Amino acid sequence: MNRTEERPVALVEEEAHAWRPATARARFRQGLTGPTAGVAAGHTQANLISVPADWAYDMLLFCQRNPRPCPVLDVTDAGSVTTVLADGADLRTDLPRYRVWEHGELVDEPTDVRAHWRDDLVSFLIGCSFTFEWALAAAGVPLRHLEQNRNVPMYVTSWQCRPAGRLRGPMVVSMRPVPPRHLSAAIRETGVMPAVHGGPVHCGDPSALGVADLGRPDFGDPVELEPDDIPVFWACGVTPQAAVMASGVPFAITHAPGRMFLTDARDDQYRVA
Repeated sequence: MNRTEERPVALVEEEAHAWRPATARARFRQGLTGPTAGVAAGHTQANLISVPADWAYDMLLFCQRNPRPCPVLDVTDAGSVTTVLADGADLRTDLPRYRVWEHGELVDEPTDVRAHWRDDLVSFLIGCSFTFEWALAAAGVPLRHLEQNRNVPMYVTSWQCRPAGRLRGPMVVSMRPVPPRHLSAAIRETGVMPAVHGGPVHCGDPSALGVADLGRPDFGDPVELEPDDIPVFWACGVTPQAAVMASGVPFAITHAPGRMFLTDARDDQYRVA
């Protein structure tokens, strides 16, 4: 389900790249929506998935067994709406848009989930590739989705994650077109940030991932490639949502794809070299 009518926040608000994370969260709490690529430069963005406590161990094990798409930054106590990653934040209100799931089916996409919240929910904050886009830009790697005012395209692949308990499902990937002369920089800059997905999982022919048409992403927006661009794919934190669908999880709350949680953490905290 794409929402192409929602323009990226950084494009709606020209100064969004300079916002403090707390400013971004306050704007989302007030109703600003749209993809968060380009917001709060230098700060870590995170995927959100909240599941009932009796599913939390399965989710934790799923993330541990599949660290490329599911690198865990924080796990909350049951019922908690706060995280050590963002002082004063409320996980129920401070994202641009959420998704609510029942028995693996999407039932709502609100901008505030207080009406859906349950006291048994355990929340997982998972690293997001928007975090390393600042490093890519600094290295001269073009970001076509930002150039074209679009959400990053994401695809459900034929690559199956390692199952964990009751959870199973395919890996989801995000795609960024990269000119050949910038490919080594893209691999180098992202490879040193495994907590936000690390280096690419595949470069080139999308059919190797079971992706038939780059022009029809499963999430996000299609992005036009320049003639010499190589499609480069990174593991994506929407993967737990694919697991929710595949496994029929009774209830879950997640972020809407591309609409992330802005943390107070700095990108450099997650560089390993």
